[in-house]
Amino acid sequence: MKILLHVICLIASYSVVSATQAQVAIQGETIYTSSGAPILDGMIIIQKGKISTIGKAAEVNVPEGYPILTAKVVTPGLIDAHSTVGLSGILNYKHDQDQLEHSTPIQPELRAIDAYNAHEELIAWVRSFGVTTIHTGHAPGELISGQTFVAKTTGNTVDDAMLTESTAVAVTLTGNARKAGGKSPGTRGKMIAMLRAELIKAQEYAQQQSGRGEKEETPPRDLRREALAKVLSQELPLLVTAHKAQDINNALRLAKEFDLRLWLDGAAESYLLIEEIKAAGTPVIIHPTMVRPNGELENFSFETAAKLVDAGISVSMQAGYEAYVPKTRVVLFEAAMAAANGLSFQQALDSITIVPAKLLGIDKRVGSLEIGKDGDVSLFDGDPFEYDSHCVGVVIDGQIVSQTKR
Repeated sequence: MKILLHVICLIASYSVVSATQAQVAIQGETIYTSSGAPILDGMIIIQKGKISTIGKAAEVNVPEGYPILTAKVVTPGLIDAHSTVGLSGILNYKHDQDQLEHSTPIQPELRAIDAYNAHEELIAWVRSFGVTTIHTGHAPGELISGQTFVAKTTGNTVDDAMLTESTAVAVTLTGNARKAGGKSPGTRGKMIAMLRAELIKAQEYAQQQSGRGEKEETPPRDLRREALAKVLSQELPLLVTAHKAQDINNALRLAKEFDLRLWLDGAAESYLLIEEIKAAGTPVIIHPTMVRPNGELENFSFETAAKLVDAGISVSMQAGYEAYVPKTRVVLFEAAMAAANGLSFQQALDSITIVPAKLLGIDKRVGSLEIGKDGDVSLFDGDPFEYDSHCVGVVIDGQIVSQTKR
């Protein structure tokens, strides 16, 4: 009985500490809000995990007892628009590599939330660089690798971290998803044919489930077709990883044929199809700017992000997936390189804050510093896109989660 009471007291004390930590003041020499003009010598007050006040420090009253964090530059918490973090682990051993299932090329029923490890050290590592939200899931490598989801880079469980349970269905139209030895799919034509066949089956399944099909009896539930039916109804977008112009064009044509919401991922040769991508209204989650230029990425350009943004195309930056340790890049550095190759400072910052927030449908909570939004803030000791600057603090939902100098 005494042990039980002790545990209850510990839980109660933890709840009190958490509520207290969700209240903090942040002062910055420059605050970039991603919702308006920068605020010089600004102050942010976070209460109960939400931004309650933001403005000039001289005009903001800091409540008594609030810890005050200071930094030269303050930004919204950074958002990684596509990652495998939490499924891929930092150790690079089989037991912490859940990012890809190779048993079949068609697997839209797989959910990233069922493989996500909230205690993975790689999550804390990217968080220490200011990344507070990730769109993560199965890695490119099978024709349909599974469903992605969005999470905060904190929380004891996936349920604590989760912002959206299912965000997109991931498709790969690169050589990584083509098979050798006579297995399917072995060619580009086979890949598109298989996708088309699965979408048609999902159409028929959805019609039968709604009672509009030819069969009188409702078919048993089919998780694979349920997932693709959500793509057909535009409840979920199709996230297509493609680099070569011909593969990007195949994705655009397939999306038009089935009236799908398409997100292009990677898109190394997208600068060759700017007019087509713009006409389709398709957003791009661009490959990491410093990606290795080999294979299907051989024609990549440091300037692709700037060219797409200049054309009016929505561009979000990603850390992506790497086959070597530690399995991911840092989206902050990728945006910095894009800023050095044509993007303005604000465009680069937007590509890792408000633009991906809008793409992922989470902009009412994160992506900019505004009253009522989640208290997710990143602090830097200088220009965040300069390599001699450091992330010196990270706040998520009003709680200080990192003060490691990175």
